[in-house]
Amino acid sequence: MAGLAALCLAYVFSQFYRSFLAVLTPALASDLDMTKAQLSLASGLWFAAFALMQFVVGVALDRVGPRRTSTLFMFVAAAGAFLFAAAWSPVAIIVAMALIGAGCAPVLMASYFIIARNFVAARFALLASVFIGIGNLGNIVGATPMAAAAETFGWRPTVAALGVVTALVALAIFAAVRDPGRIDDPDGPPGFSGFIALMRIRALWFIIPLTLVYYATAGGIRGLWTGPFLAETYGADALVIGQVTLAMALAMAVGSFVYGPLDNWLNTRKWIIVSGVAVAIVACTFLALFPQSGIAAVTVALVAIGAACVGYGVLTAHSKSFMPPALIGRGVTLMNFFSIGGVALMQMLTGALVTTTADPADPVRAYHYLFGFYALMLAAALAIYLFSRDARPRGPDRPEGL
Repeated sequence: MAGLAALCLAYVFSQFYRSFLAVLTPALASDLDMTKAQLSLASGLWFAAFALMQFVVGVALDRVGPRRTSTLFMFVAAAGAFLFAAAWSPVAIIVAMALIGAGCAPVLMASYFIIARNFVAARFALLASVFIGIGNLGNIVGATPMAAAAETFGWRPTVAALGVVTALVALAIFAAVRDPGRIDDPDGPPGFSGFIALMRIRALWFIIPLTLVYYATAGGIRGLWTGPFLAETYGADALVIGQVTLAMALAMAVGSFVYGPLDNWLNTRKWIIVSGVAVAIVACTFLALFPQSGIAAVTVALVAIGAACVGYGVLTAHSKSFMPPALIGRGVTLMNFFSIGGVALMQMLTGALVTTTADPADPVRAYHYLFGFYALMLAAALAIYLFSRDARPRGPDRPEGL
């Protein structure tokens, strides 16, 4: 449990690092003349590096184990933080964000790997969801506390201190994590070919489309669109926007804990996810049709989206049940690739959509299309997911094989 605690702390940092850039935007623009496009690129590369490294992480977890994999990668994240603190140009910030994203890549998956190997399958969704819920606290720390620290001590000393703590977390992982026993399958696919074998598992085909857009909906709306939407629709200032995004972040943390035990209570994984996605579709549709219904009403809808779209632990448990034991490391990282890659993809698509539909005379117009697009993508993915086979915790939970 000490090893999982160390990895959980590392995951808090992973969540923090994906959100802290927003509060440093004014300082970076002032000190380094970073443009919005460069800041957007830096944020996007964090997710791109994180997603692409999932393939390396998956092989490493199965072949090397979570202890050395997570330790090495967290030192890369620490190096990225030090580069960020010493940055002399926008290019340095962009490279630093890519390093931090790559360094954070194995933390959650290493935890999933240990949970899958050391606990019964019926406990996976609960433990994974609790892990995500605690990790989501990093989103909260990455907002007001980070802004206060940067204002008090300066952004460079603050980020340098974070680099030191990240390196200490890496040492804690090395000291506390114990690798589960390795499973060797002489007939199984070696290395990266394991990902091809996983993509041949038909049961995963119905889960992957939802994985692409599920977390991307809450993550994209909270991290990218809530601020502009409230500012342009209601003239909201930074304080109001901060309060709404904080409420959404808290909903995401609480929602993860709520999702955790449901699969065992209800003896289903599929229908828990279906219910959550349905709530998100209704909330997105409401925002698309009635974006000017009042700040209280839209806040409720945004909070509902945050709470509904954080059942990733249950969704991962559903997909994991169809994976052979020797491919668990590559399996969970493959699904995480689609999840984080979906964030990057949806950010690009929604950015293009808002740019195309923007009307200076009617600033609300773009948000009709934006939230309608999220509702449509969720509905399409849900329609495919409905054909998936359930994996009941108290029923058969055997992989289909390769």
